[in-house]
Amino acid sequence: MDVLQPPRNDSPARMDRLAKLPIFWALEGKRVVVAGGTDAAAWKAELLAACGAEVHVYAEQLSETFQHLIAQNAAHPQGRFVHAAQSWDRKSMIGAVMAIADCEQEDEAQAFFDAARDAGVPVNVIDKPAFCQFQFGSIVNRSPVVVSISTDGAAPILAQAIRRRIETLLPQALKGWAQLAQSLREAVNQRLATAQLRRAFWERFVDRAFSSSDTPEEGVGGQLLDDADRLLEAPASSTCTGRVTLVGAGPGDAELLTLKAVRALQAADVILFDDLVSSEVLELARREAKRMLVGKRGGRTSCRQEDINEMMVKLAKAGKRVVRLKSGDPMIFGRAGEEIAHLDRENIPVDVIPGITAASAMASCLGISLTHRDHAQSVRFITGHSRSGGLPVDVNWAMVADPHTTTVFYMGGRTAALIADRLTSEGLSPSTPAVIISDVSRATQRHWRGQLKTIRDGIAAIGYEKPVLIAVGLALAAGRKIVEVPDSPAGWENVADIGLQGGGGMAAGRPIILSGGIGQLASAVQ
Repeated sequence: MDVLQPPRNDSPARMDRLAKLPIFWALEGKRVVVAGGTDAAAWKAELLAACGAEVHVYAEQLSETFQHLIAQNAAHPQGRFVHAAQSWDRKSMIGAVMAIADCEQEDEAQAFFDAARDAGVPVNVIDKPAFCQFQFGSIVNRSPVVVSISTDGAAPILAQAIRRRIETLLPQALKGWAQLAQSLREAVNQRLATAQLRRAFWERFVDRAFSSSDTPEEGVGGQLLDDADRLLEAPASSTCTGRVTLVGAGPGDAELLTLKAVRALQAADVILFDDLVSSEVLELARREAKRMLVGKRGGRTSCRQEDINEMMVKLAKAGKRVVRLKSGDPMIFGRAGEEIAHLDRENIPVDVIPGITAASAMASCLGISLTHRDHAQSVRFITGHSRSGGLPVDVNWAMVADPHTTTVFYMGGRTAALIADRLTSEGLSPSTPAVIISDVSRATQRHWRGQLKTIRDGIAAIGYEKPVLIAVGLALAAGRKIVEVPDSPAGWENVADIGLQGGGGMAAGRPIILSGGIGQLASAVQ
């Protein structure tokens, strides 16, 4: 297929406009001035001392926070505080490399700014941009890895939000790996003479650092240098086996992913994902990662499990970091056991990152506790169908028909009526509360509440084209109250159910359907 090529630009690449130049400043043993004894000044003083600066504090009075900070000394071995119980003057600037002040009045800020500038000292007056020659960013600290975010003062809250996102992507253990990299750099440069070999070594180092949430073990530096020697001996054939990580993608809402799952997605070379994984979750993956759909859906053309197993082995043996991304939790109805066993037989390293299973998401979304000390002392998860499409035959249905156990059926949309009939025939009361939910945690989520005897009506209303859960048990009645249901069935669709009325999930004898969310709830109750 022909692709239209953009016009070639032979001129050198240029940096887009920058609001401020990001600079990382070495302050070990340097004199800095902090004027003011407030909490805001204390935070700046702590930051400077953490960089190894000698912080001279000029303030007649110190806040309790500042007093405590000076008493406990600095985190950096070279950092220290020198407190002068007096106001600053122009002599305070002598020998300083930086000056910070917290000033209430504009004239005080102007005087401090002028004194520092006259002395040639870079100056920052807290929260007064007109008197700042530089700014402090929002910091992610994995020192020696340091990330600073700035919005040029336009939106500090946005900078904090960006920092929180970055915090989730950088494990705390990265600090130890960065320190190890510092200690190895000279030895690696001595062993590996060419830039190509050094790059290969550090790429492997980074892969190892980001594939682990633990700090480097004692002796790992020597192992890495041994790897460098082997790389030198056989650079052309030095490909190594990759690994496979089974990752739980949760029910669909990307914000329900674990931090460890996000880091695995960010480190992946290839992502084999199920049909039920949401696009929002995939958006969190590394942009360069190859995405391959290997989904299996009942009643649809699907990938064979054997083909998926072989694909994981082939990719891992090619040195790829493979993420097998599964909806919900990979260890619950995810065929993870089969995949782990196959990878073990091929000596492929494999680990598992759990996810939030759909039943837990359903309970949270609907405000229902799956256990209740008065109604349900246990929870049971059951597949809703067998390989042949009917009810599973190796289930003890007499035990399942226990009203004091909350039972959640996965993938039971097409067998909902059969499930209700079988439970009733085993003695479970037809009036036992029941819930059906589809697309749990997603914008398209819909749910129905009723009784075991009306499950047919519920699945007819909800449908089974989307992923469906069916829950049965007395604990489902111990929820919140609901809004009034319209008299007309046509009005049910826009009513947001926020709990249960009475014991059976019924209002005025009618089942309740949820379509949409809080916005529709507001319009329904006005």
